[in-house]
Amino acid sequence: MPDMPNPVAAFIVGEIRRARGAAGMTQEAFGRSAGFSASHVSAVEGGTRALTLDFARGADRALSTGGLFERLAMKLGTPSWFLPWLDAERGATQLRYFEPNLIPGLLQVEHYARAVLRTVDSLTDDEVEQRVKARLDRQAILTGARPPQFVAVLDEAALRRTGDGLGGIMAQQVAHLIAMAELPHVHVHVIPLGGGLHVGLSGPFALARFGEGVWVAHLENQLGGDVVDKDDEVATLQARWESVRNEALPRRQSIELLKEVESHHGPQ
Repeated sequence: MPDMPNPVAAFIVGEIRRARGAAGMTQEAFGRSAGFSASHVSAVEGGTRALTLDFARGADRALSTGGLFERLAMKLGTPSWFLPWLDAERGATQLRYFEPNLIPGLLQVEHYARAVLRTVDSLTDDEVEQRVKARLDRQAILTGARPPQFVAVLDEAALRRTGDGLGGIMAQQVAHLIAMAELPHVHVHVIPLGGGLHVGLSGPFALARFGEGVWVAHLENQLGGDVVDKDDEVATLQARWESVRNEALPRRQSIELLKEVESHHGPQ
């Protein structure tokens, strides 16, 4: 999805709405052809749900535009697969993160974030520093005047990762997790190593809820990530969230485990 300001997204949505009207299609009929519910179409057209690349592609299918709206979405801005999720994070009242291998970006300290980003050997030093700054800037949503309720479920294996020069970084990172977990709106839960196999090992995902009760999700992969907003797919991820959350220790027991892991890594 392009990194484009809201007015540009609003322009594309307006053009989709006008094309739908010119074709004589109701929101329900359009939704059937595009693969979305009428309520979803109404929310996008009304500006209460973000425009996604998937929706633009659906509009092209429904209106037989030959890929026009997808091209508009891809051309009117700098390509950035992460932007729709950043918008979701900023507007969410609740955030749910599951990570089996890494600490979620919203909870990463600077040195840990830098170490993670440096594993991508195609990034220059300047690009790494730019991404570190952007990642830290995102974290302001957790310390603002009206932060969302934030719940993270982590696998203990992610907390115990070691390597050359990583011990001190991990000690600092785990200490930060403990401090954040003491905040009333932040909940950190750990799935212990002895937990065995569970559905979350298939990969990380996140969920965001808006004030009007709408949920969207985010899936990461080696090439980027995807915002998921189709009701049935979001429902599947919500069910998987409940599964991984049930595998994790309660809040206080998780904090005690974090403190034990911190001592395992030694001084910061």
